[in-house]
Formats: sequence, C-alpha cells, structure tokens
Amino acid sequence: MVPTERIRELSEKYRAYTAELLGKMIRVPGFSGREKDRCELIVQLCQEAGFDEVHIDGLGSVVGRVGHGPKKLAFDAHIDTVEVGDRTQWNKDPFCGEVTEDGLVYGLGASDQLGGAACMIASARMLKELGYDGEFTIYYTFTVMEEDCDGLCWLYEIEKEGLKPDYIVSSEPTACRLFRGQRGRMEIEILLKGISSHGSLPHNGVSAAYKAARAALAMEQLNEDLQPDEDNFLGKGSVVVSSMEVKGPSQCSVPDEAKLYLDRRLTWGENEEIAIGQVVDYITKALGEPPYKVYMPSYAKRGYKNTDFTQELYFPTWKTEENHELVVASRKAFQELYGKDLVPGPCVYSTNAVAFCGRHHIPTVIMGPGDVEACHKPNETTRVNDLVTCSAFYTMLPYILK
Repeated sequence: MVPTERIRELSEKYRAYTAELLGKMIRVPGFSGREKDRCELIVQLCQEAGFDEVHIDGLGSVVGRVGHGPKKLAFDAHIDTVEVGDRTQWNKDPFCGEVTEDGLVYGLGASDQLGGAACMIASARMLKELGYDGEFTIYYTFTVMEEDCDGLCWLYEIEKEGLKPDYIVSSEPTACRLFRGQRGRMEIEILLKGISSHGSLPHNGVSAAYKAARAALAMEQLNEDLQPDEDNFLGKGSVVVSSMEVKGPSQCSVPDEAKLYLDRRLTWGENEEIAIGQVVDYITKALGEPPYKVYMPSYAKRGYKNTDFTQELYFPTWKTEENHELVVASRKAFQELYGKDLVPGPCVYSTNAVAFCGRHHIPTVIMGPGDVEACHKPNETTRVNDLVTCSAFYTMLPYILK
C-alpha cells in the first residue's frame, strides 16, 4: 500500500529540517572543481539522515544508497556552483544560507541546485522512517563539475564506476514542474588563416579579421535557417558566435589568424556530425575553400581529486516519450500527493541528463525546487514550499514506479 498521507505528513514535519540542510550546504562554498569541503559535509549529512551507504567516487561526487531492490532508481543533484560575481550586487552574504521570514532560503546555489540536493537527503530520511523495502535500490548522486562540463560526472559514474540506473530523476530547478527532454549543445571552434603584411599596405596581405567577419555573418544566416524538430517539442536549434579573436604580428599589421567560438544548441534529430557539417558548408560558401579548420574542442580540467577524465564538448539532445512508464509514474505520484496533473514540458537549459539520457539512453525526467530565472545571478533564493513539495515527490515515486 502506498503511504500517501504519511508522506505528506513527513514532508511537512521535515520542512525546517530540509531548509536547514540547504542552508548548511550554502554555507560551505563549492565552486566547480573545488567541491571537496561541500562533498565532505554532504557525506556527513547523508550519514546523519540514515542512508544505508554513502561514499565519494573517484571523480569526487558523493553517492548514497537506500534500499536493496533488484531495480535501480537514481536522483541526481549537481552540488557545484558558479562563482559569486560582483559581491556588491548581493543584498546579503552569498554564503549566509539564511531562511527568511517570507519562506525563502537565500544564498549562492539555493536554486542551482543545492535545493534539489537538500530534498534528496530529506527524502532518503523519510524513506528510512517509512521502512521502505520495495523493488528499487535508490541512489542519490551529489555530483561535481557540472557547471564547467555538464554530464562529465555521470559519464565517469557510468563508464568508470559502473553505476547505470534503470531510471533517473534530475533535481534541477523546475519550480516543481515536470520536464521530459531538453535541447543538446556543443561547442565548435573555427580557426582561420590570413597573410600578414604591413598595415600601410593592406593590399599585400589577406586579412583574417575580414574572413572572421564574413564567417560570423555566415553563422548568423545558419542560425536563421535552422529548423525545429518534427513534433516541435524542443523547438529549433540555434548557433551563436560567443567569442571572436583576431591577431597578427603587430598592431600595425594585417592580422593573419582568427578564431571564432560557437555555442550550438541542438534540437531532436541533430548531432555533432550534422552540426559541424553545416558550419563547414556555410563557411565554405562565405569564404571559398580552406585554409580554415572547424572542430569540436575537448574538456580536460581536473577536479579536486586530481583525476584524469576528459570528454568532447558535445552534450546530446535527449527526450523521454510522454507515454514512458517513468513519465506516467511521475505524473501519478504528483497527482496522488497533491491532486494536480503535471503536464510534462521541455527543459530550456542544459543538465547532467545529456550524459545519462543523451549518451547512455537512461529514461529521465527533471523535477526540482527553485527557478532557473534565479540561477547565475545575485540574490539567489529557493522557496521552502518547493523543498517540501519535491522531497515528498522523491519519496512517493519509488512506491508508484514499477
């Protein structure tokens, strides 16, 4: 029997506890690649909540477990944050973790996405109190380096640690809405060559700057020409020139080198080969045949455990079909708890799901506390009410999902 009423009661009982979990994590800084202190705190918080097992993996993420069923369900929260930025724009200390009188938790990472992590810990505590002994082994992953390279942590978890769940719920901020897909993305570099000459005799050279300008306009045209996916669930892809560098032998010379950096968002049906092929085609039309080079760079930064693990800067599009059992069960769980249906929509930002669903095809949904509009900006907050709702949902789902 599903203990629906008891789950609602426990989520309210642990309202202050869940908010304070969030506050504690905010008070320990954990910038991307430098999460060691926060991860050690999370291990302690998981142990205090009664997890059956908790450890730190080889890349630095915290992995906790509750239950011992034959199937595997995972909840994921990345626990790294972006930098503070201009502190003068913050009304309070960004690491205060204060719970305000109007029901908000204040601080860097409150929405992105330590709120989800707090709900996961509270949910595990509730499942232990309920004596959960169902068909799922439930994993809670508190992952690192997502802000620098989304999904890298989960590629490591699957490919090096051997953890491949049957289903995954991302706790990224959705304002308690349900998402079942997102556009992918990739990063592309264009290297252009010119011929330098003295600046007083530009006709003796070939300007890489002018090539770069024509290439940038070609990318503007490509962006206009991109088409939406067949069912228009994720919309159209996009491409933008996010940076441009030009250099030559001196300030008095025709520049002979240029580099354009592209942020390419991918809709359903688009992949890295298609995207690079489009760039090559449009650059060729604008500039003629090479010399130029179009390629996808790689990410190779080491985290706090100094582990070597790299990936291409390609983050595949993903979606879970609306009639999939995970989507159906998620809607039913919320319906039974709160009497409302969650119509699943698309996620507009990138998440770790690019790895576990985009690359490894594990069925995934996203449901978490807080607002994406609060992320990566001063005075970040999350609603305590969202924490209560999501902790109840995470507790309910293992009872509903089959």
